[in-house]
Amino acid sequence: VQLQASGGGLVQAGGSLRLSCAASGRTVRYYTMGWFRQAPGNEREFVAALKWSGGSTYYADSVRGRFTISRDNAKSTVFLQMNSLKPEDTAVYYCAVDRLSRIATTIVVADYEYWGQGTQVTVSS
Repeated sequence: VQLQASGGGLVQAGGSLRLSCAASGRTVRYYTMGWFRQAPGNEREFVAALKWSGGSTYYADSVRGRFTISRDNAKSTVFLQMNSLKPEDTAVYYCAVDRLSRIATTIVVADYEYWGQGTQVTVSS
């Protein structure tokens, strides 16, 4: 699976951005797609995930209510709509794929097998 992330940029606090992650190479229909982020000096952390089959979603507490993960089946693309952005949301955002069929959505970085290249999101105060 190849993942291509895009949509990052510079935005003022309170603003919005929409990230995209296009998957190719294998069907992602049975996988979980996740978004993670990593700020300088910090570990990579879970942001949101979507089970492609069924469409169930899961969010980190820090973004729930502000971010929305969704998908476009025809384009094998997952989106992360980010609203009410805060300076602490500044990070490189990565999309990733977990190919295993799990009972519960995993937020563990090591469980995600394929990763996109990352896209920078900077929120100014």
